[in-house]
Amino acid sequence: MEDYLNPKVEVTGDGSATIYLPEMDEHYHSVKGALAESRHIYRDCGFLHRSDGQRLRLLEVGFGSGLNAVVTAMAANESRPVHYITLEKFPVDGTLLRQLGHDRIADASLYDMIQAAEWDTPVEITPYFTLEKRISDYTADDLPEGIDIVYFDAFAPEKQPEMWTAEAFTRLRDVMNQGAVMTTYCAKGEIRRMLASLGFSVERLAGPVGGKREILRATL
Repeated sequence: MEDYLNPKVEVTGDGSATIYLPEMDEHYHSVKGALAESRHIYRDCGFLHRSDGQRLRLLEVGFGSGLNAVVTAMAANESRPVHYITLEKFPVDGTLLRQLGHDRIADASLYDMIQAAEWDTPVEITPYFTLEKRISDYTADDLPEGIDIVYFDAFAPEKQPEMWTAEAFTRLRDVMNQGAVMTTYCAKGEIRRMLASLGFSVERLAGPVGGKREILRATL
């Protein structure tokens, strides 16, 4: 995270922690509940919605603190195996990660294995959860193909507009399988209309309790 100075750890509304970047005035997770956001938007509306007994390929845009990976690994089992690929341009410093206390949310050994996993190579965390952390620029680098689930967890459009363009979503669509689903916290009308124009069936779903009023799920 060398491009971001003075990151801070802040406790969110559900007691879990997130990272705040003062220079961007942006949080990695919802201040109303980091854990609630990861569980509802990504695990429940994405992974659990799409899991069907086959080993699926999941692409996360923005590894961040690893919270989405942790809650997904906890949900993965014999009937929900997954190869989890995550893209991160600026990996978070390990010292800062330890301050978040995410090991209190998950089994500590599971959390430690996820954070310690080598970058740019697949690592089997459990028999049902293979993690592939890639140091990668989502807007420029080749994307992995054959994707069944997408967690789109980039910073907000007003903070990183280059991540939310039709060109970027077209590249993403082209590596997704038919029937693949993408979930994101952003429910702005312009994003809904853009995804629909690219061939997605877009749903507005209720957000996490105490959090955003609506989120998006797009199905190809």
